[in-house]
Amino acid sequence: MNPSADSWNGLRAFTAARIALGRTGTSVPMQEALAFRLAHAHARDAVYSALDTAGLLATLPELQLPVGQAHSQASSREQYLQRPDRGRVLDEASRQQLTELAAGVCDITLVLADGLSATATNDHALPLLRLLLPQLQKAGLQVGPVVLAEQARVALGDEIGQLLRARLVLVLIGERPGLSSPDSLGAYFTYAPRPGLTDEVRNCVSNIRPAGLGYELAADKLAFLLREALRRQLSGVQLKDNSGLLEN
Repeated sequence: MNPSADSWNGLRAFTAARIALGRTGTSVPMQEALAFRLAHAHARDAVYSALDTAGLLATLPELQLPVGQAHSQASSREQYLQRPDRGRVLDEASRQQLTELAAGVCDITLVLADGLSATATNDHALPLLRLLLPQLQKAGLQVGPVVLAEQARVALGDEIGQLLRARLVLVLIGERPGLSSPDSLGAYFTYAPRPGLTDEVRNCVSNIRPAGLGYELAADKLAFLLREALRRQLSGVQLKDNSGLLEN
């Protein structure tokens, strides 16, 4: 047996995590050192990636929902990263546009946001929605406009949801990239959205991507949780995903 081989090597087939790297003397092999640097570069690129508004606007009509755009008060990517508070508040022009877009009360409105990895939203939001929306419509839920939000933090969705008179807002947003997951999509939702809410009143389904939580399973989890949130009129720590529990 090669003394430098890692006994966990067989487990690498089951995860993208950085395990079983092996060693060369007291260091990792050159190949793994280079792979680490490449992964770090991918993560940095994801943070500075931009929402593909043109591509999304060209594709979103297939969902047959009204589409709007919004921007936070963060005027640049640098300001977005240095001032998280500005990423949680809409600029005045966006408030006006969303007020005009509102067309009565709806059950759910959708926000596609760049967050800390626009790459994740560009790649995974629409494949997820293609599976999720039919389940929501089958449940008789009225889905309101889809809003593309730039320089956005999760809490920006609360103000968007309030302006669009939605009972619940679902924000699909790029999560903070890791060294093996630069394209992880998070789905956050809040019942009765309004500015000033904090994390304990939100739910999250995380790591949505082919190498993480697949689209089909994510859509099923979200459909269950969204239905329950509207039925029970709450979200956050009081709402749990017990969809897989066996009935007695």
